[in-house]
Amino acid sequence: MTTLVSELEIIVPQAEVAVRPAREADISAIVAIVAENARQGHLLPRTPENIRASLSAWLVAEVEGRVIGIGSLLVMSPTLAEVRSLAVLPQYRALGAGAAIVRGIVAEARRRGFPTVFALTRAVGFFERLGFTVTIRDRFPEKVWRDCVICPLQHACDETAVVLDLINPEIQ
Repeated sequence: MTTLVSELEIIVPQAEVAVRPAREADISAIVAIVAENARQGHLLPRTPENIRASLSAWLVAEVEGRVIGIGSLLVMSPTLAEVRSLAVLPQYRALGAGAAIVRGIVAEARRRGFPTVFALTRAVGFFERLGFTVTIRDRFPEKVWRDCVICPLQHACDETAVVLDLINPEIQ
């Protein structure tokens, strides 16, 4: 009997995910992951030029040298940073790459002294497992005026705001 093995089954559960700052050589992989997620309505599109200009804000997750996940830390104000453009290739999601990227972004925000990190997301449970709590979107007018105004779903947004207080984590 012949069985087809899906790409998901090819991934070894013990595969090691490494998270690191993005490099110039990663731009095409970042662009491809962003573009695919933008087509699906999960992320706003980004140009290669935009990614190159903000490359120092990006982290990538890789397995065996292949970029399989991305995310960036966007500074919104001296007291607020955003987990932005978080995406992992579908066949690698079970490896914890998304959580590893978020932890890296939060660690960088903490190192840089930001008291608050937030995200707008449809994956609320994912962020809650990482310590974020649901809050109101109006708490982040910086986001609304910067990105939401160009989003095609601006008036019918289905994303939820989540926040992580890095100074007083028990007070959300």
